[in-house]
Amino acid sequence: MTKVLETRDIGSIIKSNRNKLGLSQSKLADICGNGVRFISDLENGKPTMQIGKVIDTLHVLGFDLYVTKRGV
Repeated sequence: MTKVLETRDIGSIIKSNRNKLGLSQSKLADICGNGVRFISDLENGKPTMQIGKVIDTLHVLGFDLYVTKRGV
């Protein structure tokens, strides 16, 4: 489990796992139904990404997203 403190953390996770799977940004974009620009912006931690598309991209790469209360 990785603690996400900023958008760059999600971008790093996505980029690392995309590379592990041998996918180009273009191929990942095709699989997710997004543009290459979206994947590039996401991997670079752009703070204004559409959360639905981010979640879809995470799912394609085999991740689930959880939100937990701090201190619990």
